[in-house]
Amino acid sequence: MASTLKHRTLSGALLEEIRQAILSGRYPAGSQLRQDALAETYGVSRIPIREALFQLEAEGLVRIVPQKGAIVSELSQAEIDDVFELRALLEPRLYRRSAPLLSKADFDQLEQIQASYVRAIKGGEINRYGQLNAQLHVALYQRANMPRTQQIVASLLQTSDRYTRVQLSSIDAMNRAMDEHAELIRLSRAGDFEMAAKLLEAHIVTVRTDLLAVLKRQN
Repeated sequence: MASTLKHRTLSGALLEEIRQAILSGRYPAGSQLRQDALAETYGVSRIPIREALFQLEAEGLVRIVPQKGAIVSELSQAEIDDVFELRALLEPRLYRRSAPLLSKADFDQLEQIQASYVRAIKGGEINRYGQLNAQLHVALYQRANMPRTQQIVASLLQTSDRYTRVQLSSIDAMNRAMDEHAELIRLSRAGDFEMAAKLLEAHIVTVRTDLLAVLKRQN
């Protein structure tokens, strides 16, 4: 049992390390992630490396290509459309179920996350943007009691991490994200759940639009 737990702990830590290296750009899009090189870099065997790469493939961060191994995924319009259209469909549904049940403690948690998010953006802590954005969204949906949908959305938010960092590359986008999150919390506290749900959907659609504009400029 102890050895199994140790293996799970190592695999989880390794997965997070490689994930953050991709999200930060240390392993840029299109680069090859060789199992033997990664094993040497992190001082582990190839088994947990292989497990981590399969998980990263499931998250859309890498592609497993025959004869080439794992390749860091390119930013793609197809994935942006897929991820953000799903989010725009599922997150308002979760929100409508959760928001009326949020407690004072839940709102205190939301305010704390929002404050951390604002500090991260003002401090240029790029590595925290996506994580804090996901935490805030998940906190809004935590009372929904829809575990399958919540699991899907959590996965989509994790995939969105990489895109969130790209989208928040402009001052206007950062300020808009901060303002919209604050307004979502305010409307939720006021019990104006339908207006908040519409704002949430528009918020997600705007991120998608921003990302497609960034992608077009890059191409």
